Amino acid sequence: MNRKWECYEIDNLRVKQLMDKYKLNEFLAKILVNRNIDIEEKMDSFLNPTRNDFHNPFLMPDMEKATNRILDAIDKKERIMIYGDYDADGITSITVLKKFLNERGIDVGTYIPNRLDEGYGLNIEAIDTIFNQGYKLMITVDCGISGIKEIEYANKLGIETIITDHHEPVEELPRAYAVIDAKRKDNKYPFNQLAGVGVVFKLIQGLSIKLGLEEKEYLKYLDLVCVGTISDIVPLIDENRVIAKLGLKLVEVTKNIGLHVLIDSIGFKTINSSTISFGIAPRINACGRMGHEQEALDLFLCEDINKAKIIANRLNSFNQERQSKEKEIFEQVVKKIEESEKNKSCIILGENGWHHGIIGIVSSKVTEMYFKPSILICFDGETGKGSGRSIPGFDLHDALMNCSEYVQKFGGHAMAIGITLQKENFEKFKDEFEKYASNSHIGDIIPLIQIDEEVSLKNINIEDVKSLKLLEPFGEANKNPLFLFKNLRINSIRALSEGKHLKLILKDDNYMIDAIGFNMGNLAEEYRIDDKVDVVGTLEINNFNSEESIQITIKDIRKSY
Repeated sequence: MNRKWECYEIDNLRVKQLMDKYKLNEFLAKILVNRNIDIEEKMDSFLNPTRNDFHNPFLMPDMEKATNRILDAIDKKERIMIYGDYDADGITSITVLKKFLNERGIDVGTYIPNRLDEGYGLNIEAIDTIFNQGYKLMITVDCGISGIKEIEYANKLGIETIITDHHEPVEELPRAYAVIDAKRKDNKYPFNQLAGVGVVFKLIQGLSIKLGLEEKEYLKYLDLVCVGTISDIVPLIDENRVIAKLGLKLVEVTKNIGLHVLIDSIGFKTINSSTISFGIAPRINACGRMGHEQEALDLFLCEDINKAKIIANRLNSFNQERQSKEKEIFEQVVKKIEESEKNKSCIILGENGWHHGIIGIVSSKVTEMYFKPSILICFDGETGKGSGRSIPGFDLHDALMNCSEYVQKFGGHAMAIGITLQKENFEKFKDEFEKYASNSHIGDIIPLIQIDEEVSLKNINIEDVKSLKLLEPFGEANKNPLFLFKNLRINSIRALSEGKHLKLILKDDNYMIDAIGFNMGNLAEEYRIDDKVDVVGTLEINNFNSEESIQITIKDIRKSY
């Protein structure tokens, strides 16, 4: 796939200002300028965030009202039901709020809808169950903002609801007792990109202030808040960066037995955002995807290390099962694409027996591989449920709005959607969507790789690369910096892991560097020793036999011209 490479234009005046004011090296200062960090107002909190960088929780809509209602429940020893989502953000949200309220002497129940049977968000049957268990106060976490009819039903039953959510509200808000969501139109909170668990953190911060508690009573949960925040792929800027930066320090020494045991079982050598994104999050999410959502919550609530080890092993098993099914479906999808869909503007496929909890991941991989919008549908009888992913420049939600005639229901946003339709309408929907996509000139959209700087091997050193740690944690809106190296000669090339990955030794005059390209093993047949190549990638420190060396992790590669 051809990708457009584009380097930032360096503002040398700002670079010099940063170097002088903050005693930074030029290498790091250029990247910070590319990140557009404001010199006067944001630099200190970006490089060295502290607990003083958290915003006032009472600037959030309905925070005052919600905290007063919960304080009343604490005084009266009311039972409270927490209703949360089944993904990592939802599970950590439930855990943090339950533990905090339990410590205040409150009897707290939890409800997580089963992804395969109930789907996302509030549902009438669940509210009936909660009512029949005698609860009169319900707090939603990481969901609820779109539950208009469900909240109305709860009101009729006499259940008061406090919604805490971070998703986009629809035109009208649910008529809940309180609705805490910084994406409300009347929001005055200075940052509206918190994860669901971030909103819960603000709630317990507000409660702690009202109760006159020490800061440690809510700050101690930053390990779990950090896990949920990074897992949910929200922008790691502003308050999310404070959560992630401070939280990762707590993850390293976490007192949560379940989290500690899970990290040990994964075997990551260092604790950083990658540990969470590629180690912890997939295992929590696998529980929900495979229909075992309670297991992840049980792990984080567990106080017995032996029981925690048993549960962690089950999470690892669920993740292996998820990986196996994902691989199986992905191979089937790719085969279908290569046979009949490769030249189309988008990829729309359906099949009996595909796992509903997994096709979203497969769709994401397919879109990344082919750089085309994709929607995958799994059929169960006459009904099909599916997930879709898009590319920058093509609004998937708008596309479905224009093809809704054959769709039973759908939801989501520009880059990701969920969809339900009848099997008899699938081919009509597919034709209509493909026509819309074709008229949108998707083929003219070229994937862009934004490069921080072109550098040469002789001008980088280990200390420069180590200085990049100041920018961590990396994630959405704070990507690992990318560098361009031109006219490198291939000194050695081979495939690793049964042809899956690419291993290179690259040379520029007398300077040499190791490079690895994950999932690029097929390129070992396209390039030869002594070929000259241009490479875009991140820079890492490789430790081998107690010796440190710089390594390029390849993002893209092409022959030099």
